[in-house]
Amino acid sequence: MLSSFKRKKSQQHLAQLPKISQPIDDIKILSTPGDYRSTLLDLINHAEHRIYLIALYLEHDDAGIDILSAVYQAKIRRPELEVAILVDWHRAQRGRIGDAKENTNADWYCKMAQQHPGIEIPIYGVPVNTREALGVLHLKGSIIDNTVAYTGASVNDVYLHQHDKYRYDRYQLITNPALADSMAGYAKQSVLTSEAVHRLNCKDRPKSPELKNEIKKFRQGLRTKGYEFQGNVGNDQLAVTPLVGLGRHSPLNKTINWLMNATEEKLTICTPYFNLPAQLVKNIVSLLRQGKQVEIIVGDKTANDFYIPEDQPFKIIGALPYLYEINLRRFVTRLQRYIDQELLTIRLWKDEDNTYHLKGIWVDNNWQLITGNNLNPRAWHLDLENAILIHDPKGELKDARQRELECIRTHTFVVSHYQQLQSIQFYPVKIRKLIRRLRRIRIDKLISRIL
Repeated sequence: MLSSFKRKKSQQHLAQLPKISQPIDDIKILSTPGDYRSTLLDLINHAEHRIYLIALYLEHDDAGIDILSAVYQAKIRRPELEVAILVDWHRAQRGRIGDAKENTNADWYCKMAQQHPGIEIPIYGVPVNTREALGVLHLKGSIIDNTVAYTGASVNDVYLHQHDKYRYDRYQLITNPALADSMAGYAKQSVLTSEAVHRLNCKDRPKSPELKNEIKKFRQGLRTKGYEFQGNVGNDQLAVTPLVGLGRHSPLNKTINWLMNATEEKLTICTPYFNLPAQLVKNIVSLLRQGKQVEIIVGDKTANDFYIPEDQPFKIIGALPYLYEINLRRFVTRLQRYIDQELLTIRLWKDEDNTYHLKGIWVDNNWQLITGNNLNPRAWHLDLENAILIHDPKGELKDARQRELECIRTHTFVVSHYQQLQSIQFYPVKIRKLIRRLRRIRIDKLISRIL
């Protein structure tokens, strides 16, 4: 009785969300990172009014050079273009985790600006917290004219499959003036107006400690600001709702809760790192006890972007994929009976040495959330996250949704028993020793919270 009440209340909350009408012909789902790369370049090359590129980072590699060069060329062709690039402040000023610090992405942005005198392409660093470990800009969705190109991917060779390897994500193109205006407006009014936000493509940028007070004020403001738009449709038409949030009680986190609890028949979740917040685990267990179906598609530890093969030099960050697998093994062990009853399906994604970065939620046949949210404690508490909720009451996206899910499942293996997942005793010696040391000093829980 209580579960039925919670389901109806959650469905009421979803029904009350403001919604923007969305023509079915103006949603396009791409299936490969190569398709997304070529489409993004085409959108930039044909931009007429605005280009807002928003990502965790824009990397100084071949893919990043192609994208940033295309933006410069677009601005040269149309000087009146409104252009802004937003990336995380901290991430842009360091190398990759575990790598020695060399020339940073921010240094490259400066060189590009110097090579194009008189061409204004502002690249802004957004500091969501005073330290990267305590929160980053994790907004997704680049706005080119009236099209939102939404993906969890950042911009580099692997995310865009520039060379041999790729990192698999979701890629949605949604053409909708009201949606695009809302997301671009948030960037302009709630982010770029802050005294904590500074350009990265200049030599005289301030040091992070100098911005401590401004960053704290900025972060506090982000907790109360959301996308501004007028809902123009009810619950009987295809519609989209943009969501943004920071912190445990954000509108986005609340909506994720409502979505899961509103499930009538089946919930499907994609996440690259199996480290679900306790609330989401509780929701899943509740659904299974009600006899609902739950499918979770997660990356194999070897498809994790932090995975380091045994024949390569050991780095501490390489323990993360094993910590995630330990979480998954415990979860499967606890819920094995629901796997046996064919209510719970766990799929591991692996395609040679490529990596997996998918996020998203599908509920029954009428709701889906496209998001960059990793559905982990870090996303739940620390990072600035967003999403687009799609309501499809008439099933207009049913075929496209099914094709996307079938594509995602292509390189997956169904876990039928927890013993199919490695236990710590079979891990490489250095990984095994490190994890046991972390457990003794109880720091593994802190690591799970911030990575």
